[in-house]
Amino acid sequence: MSETAAQNRVDLSTISPSIPLGPLDGRYKGAVEQLVNHLSEAALNRERTGVEVEWFLHLTDHSVLPGASPLDDTVKARLRELVQTFDADSISELAEIERVTVHDVKAIEYFIKRRLPGLGLSGLGELVHFGCTSEDINNLSYALGIKGAVEQVWLPAAQQLVDNIVALADATAEIPMLSRTHGQPATPTTLGKELAVTAHRLGRQLRRIRNTEYLGKINGATGTYAAHYASAPDADWQQVTRSFVERLGLTWNPLTTQIESHDWQAELYSDVARFNRILHNFCTDVWSYISIGYFAQVPVAGATGSSTMPHKVNPIRFENAEANLEISNSLLDTLGETLVTSRWQRDLTDSSSQRNIGVAFGHSVLAISNATRGLSALDVASDVLAYDLDTNWEVLGEAIQMVMRAEAVAGTEGMDEPYERLKELTRGQRVDQARMQEFVSSLGLSPQAQSRLMELTPGSYTGIASQLIEHVKQ
Repeated sequence: MSETAAQNRVDLSTISPSIPLGPLDGRYKGAVEQLVNHLSEAALNRERTGVEVEWFLHLTDHSVLPGASPLDDTVKARLRELVQTFDADSISELAEIERVTVHDVKAIEYFIKRRLPGLGLSGLGELVHFGCTSEDINNLSYALGIKGAVEQVWLPAAQQLVDNIVALADATAEIPMLSRTHGQPATPTTLGKELAVTAHRLGRQLRRIRNTEYLGKINGATGTYAAHYASAPDADWQQVTRSFVERLGLTWNPLTTQIESHDWQAELYSDVARFNRILHNFCTDVWSYISIGYFAQVPVAGATGSSTMPHKVNPIRFENAEANLEISNSLLDTLGETLVTSRWQRDLTDSSSQRNIGVAFGHSVLAISNATRGLSALDVASDVLAYDLDTNWEVLGEAIQMVMRAEAVAGTEGMDEPYERLKELTRGQRVDQARMQEFVSSLGLSPQAQSRLMELTPGSYTGIASQLIEHVKQ
């Protein structure tokens, strides 16, 4: 592009401050907007305000400091309204304060202090943020935001996807399907059983994620309670802080530096990333099944699959999910690696890293949404599955040689070298029904064994596959 042409282009950054830089705030906003209530900058400031208010009330409720007596219920309620009515005006005011303080948590402190005179609490202004370092407020606020995002947004979406996979597994439990180990025809299974494997794997990760421990601390600048005991030596500060953290619904971390160590975050992100990877595997498998015709995609009225090839219905939902799972995992892996390290008692790498938690979960939620939508638009092509089985009779070689082994153990003559004989018959060769049954008839099996094998087809050689899906329906 010429320099003149570039200069003649409109500068989009001057048109509207609402033009998004990233896809999660633009193209895909509808799929992830619930996360804004938990993992956005505004949500973080709301949680910080809530933690500061609750710490103030905790100190007064328990008369931890001389002169800090319990407040009446009306005043408590009005303080909590700062969180309940946290809105666009609150966000703007905090931004205005932060432009002066150049410190986000200090801005929260001043935001709250401005309101105390109107509540008759002017004398308790210095109780706001008492004994706290910024990380005391931040670690608790992040924990609450992440907990809310996981429990109220990510887990419900992930569980719905797993439920949908289980429902499809149940509906296709009896539909036989040719397996492909190493991409080659192998012992048949059922479509439902294969779907159930994925549901079982994903379900295990969801159980781990549901059991996540969200840790928190509020123990001062280097985790020693030094300022606490210097100012109020008679208080049992460990009990005060433990009861506060647990009151927030978090698990108390008793031993930290200036920062809460973030190990629980790394554990959570590892579990979510593992869920993502299993889902990625599922998406690539479904994509592959679509490509060989096992699944047909239901066309969406008015939609276009290709700008030049009108016949195409592309598996875009699964492809979109793949890409977003990869982006999510790259961020989750980085967060997990970065957050468990901190130089000596504190550095700020965690502060910058944690601002991307919402992005990491956003791409995962978007991927889950796409996989769910893609799954709902699939039709099982039973005729294709049946044809594939009927043209691969050689997969019964395993069954025949195993029956021959059992017959040999039972004392039937002529059952020597069963594996080698089936290998000679089938390896690298297509064997049809007539040839396979002719071979079985020539073996000299017992009548019962021969009858079982003569009745066996690739479509019926699925063991108890259809029963195994019960493990994901419990």
